[in-house]
Amino acid sequence: MTAEEIIARGVPEHVAIIMDGNGRWAKKRGLPRTAGHKEGLTSAKKIVASAANLGIKYVTLYTFSTENWKRAQEEVGYLMGLIKGHLRAEFDFYKKNGIKIEHIGDLEGLPQDVRNEILNAKKDTEHFTGTTCVLAINYGSRNEIVRGVKKLISNGINAENITEDTITNSLDIPSLPPVDLMIRTGGEERLSNFLLWQCAYAEFIFTDTLWPDYNEKEFFTDIEKFQQRNRRFGAVPNQ
Repeated sequence: MTAEEIIARGVPEHVAIIMDGNGRWAKKRGLPRTAGHKEGLTSAKKIVASAANLGIKYVTLYTFSTENWKRAQEEVGYLMGLIKGHLRAEFDFYKKNGIKIEHIGDLEGLPQDVRNEILNAKKDTEHFTGTTCVLAINYGSRNEIVRGVKKLISNGINAENITEDTITNSLDIPSLPPVDLMIRTGGEERLSNFLLWQCAYAEFIFTDTLWPDYNEKEFFTDIEKFQQRNRRFGAVPNQ
């Protein structure tokens, strides 16, 4: 199916991706894990550009979780450098594709230089009106919800006034719409603490493809699968 045909059938508003398999991709080739992360960045750019061409409004990428700090110091340092360098170097890519950068996660828990690059990327792209690429960096969904509850308490919100809307408004990006389609590469079939609140009625697609091998063709196929799903949101379908 062509991009035009996919667009005509209606695309999801918000696609979230767990980009899993970089390390295994590198190991299969006798390369260090860092080589997999570098190749994974190339795949991420291609998929975000494809999403922009399809008119998908939001793409959230699980870039670095709150649990990833447990990895080897060398790998963590490389990932922080990759994030920082990518944000600094890719402005022309964002501009060409009209991509707006947003961040979700515990910003205060990041090194100052990485934090600055995230803030600069957000500021530099805030006027772009195409796809919003949300980078989940130092992100954990439970952490986000806990921080949100603390905001409510600090703002003096009474328990009887807490609703789903107030909790949503306390999260990192209150305007971020619910996830329509969640894609996880690499063969695992779990959420791994990613967007638990936002994925309440998401459709899930799991693929064995390792992230560096994931391409536009498979992305299009996954969008087609989504379009074939019958989304009822808990309601009984019409008889």
